Amino acid sequence: MPSQAFREKISTRYLLAVLGSMAMAIVYGLKVNLSVAIVSMVNHTATVSAEEAHDVDPSQDGPFVWPGTIQGLLKSSYFWGYIIAQLPAARIAELFSAKWVMFFSVFINVICTILTPVCAKAHYGLFIFMRVLEGVGGGVTFPGMHVLLARWAPPNERSVMSSIVYAGTALGTVIFTLVTGLIADRFGWEAIFYIEGSVSAVWMVLWLLLTADSPARHLFISDKERDMIQSSLNEGGGDSEHKKLKVPWKAVLTSPPFLAILVTHTCCNWGWYMVLIELPHYMSTILKYQIAQNAVVSSIPYFTMWLFSMILSKTLDVLRGRKKITTTIARKISTLISTIGPLICFLAICYSGANKVAVTVLMTFAITTIGGMFSGYLSNHIDIAPNFAGTLIAITNTCATIPGILVPVIVGKLTEADPTVGSWQIIFWITIVLYLIPTIIYGIFGSGDEQKWNKVNVSNEEKPSEEQPLRPMK
Repeated sequence: MPSQAFREKISTRYLLAVLGSMAMAIVYGLKVNLSVAIVSMVNHTATVSAEEAHDVDPSQDGPFVWPGTIQGLLKSSYFWGYIIAQLPAARIAELFSAKWVMFFSVFINVICTILTPVCAKAHYGLFIFMRVLEGVGGGVTFPGMHVLLARWAPPNERSVMSSIVYAGTALGTVIFTLVTGLIADRFGWEAIFYIEGSVSAVWMVLWLLLTADSPARHLFISDKERDMIQSSLNEGGGDSEHKKLKVPWKAVLTSPPFLAILVTHTCCNWGWYMVLIELPHYMSTILKYQIAQNAVVSSIPYFTMWLFSMILSKTLDVLRGRKKITTTIARKISTLISTIGPLICFLAICYSGANKVAVTVLMTFAITTIGGMFSGYLSNHIDIAPNFAGTLIAITNTCATIPGILVPVIVGKLTEADPTVGSWQIIFWITIVLYLIPTIIYGIFGSGDEQKWNKVNVSNEEKPSEEQPLRPMK
């Protein structure tokens, strides 16, 4: 056991945030790697028409003859598992252990990734099954991390800690998109899954040794930090204890602030998944980037997104700490940046045609501003109801997964019928409309205030037991 003096030098809450960010990076990275890998897996010469064959570089061809519809199914199948895992994972995390929920998430993704080459060679149906299982693992991440943040993040640090954790999705996209392209170019598509899956497994050991479900259960946390977190949560609308509370469903489903998050999360995810899943396809077919170039250009916007989200969240937390703005204003600023920014960019892209430089710059700016979601609506659940943060994000993320299923299927059908920029203009206009809706709804009904229905009285049967840490004495 480390000495008290040594433990006081380590911020366990930020250690948890960094490891949580790594987990999100791994899960998202293993999700988006297919968007890049599939370019080197598919035999494009055999899947395009005779008229289009002259635009295809045979050296880029892979072994699989998968038409656009099958490619769309492969990309969307991840979300079939993702959508069914949300609510069960949230309740398991809230009632039992969010730490183990997160461990399961990375574990199942690592195993399925390593098995992917064998399954893809056997039959694309087995490949789809692996993606569904990865989706189950991915689906438990947000509920699990929301529960942990509700128990670990002091109210005046929620923006920063949430952004550190969830911006891991952008960082993972940067790293894995770039690495996937380089691995495919040098070692072939199979190496993508073996290398990335094996390296990701190291995280599981660190997570088991260095994290806990709450400050009260952490082995190495200093007394000073434990007391600070617990007292701030008890005073700030959260609670680091495990309470087995029943969800007030009627109040939740009729709450305007929650419904504003639900609408915003769902609509914005269309744009998020469109760039996350389909950007490499767009770069390859319309802007004519090669695989290695595609990986580099596709990854840059996610790095700028990560950097922007860190700066924005820290700025907002400083302003909140100085009482310059309220939590509500902070959440609205972040959310509106994440909707208005890409809306304007996609509108401009619609009239930029195949101008490689213009579209690349606009797409970079669009994805960068989307990073406002991490300190906006995506962390808002913890503000309005920290006791049910996992359940709330499970509900919104379940609905927000529907675009993840629809985007690759719709894009696949449109581009298969008409693989020109005209099809992409239709896709971008749909995205523009879906960004306009949350801009209005969240601007009116969004809130950062704790809701009355979060304060549920604990019955006598639910008083702390030996398995439930006592509330710290004041």
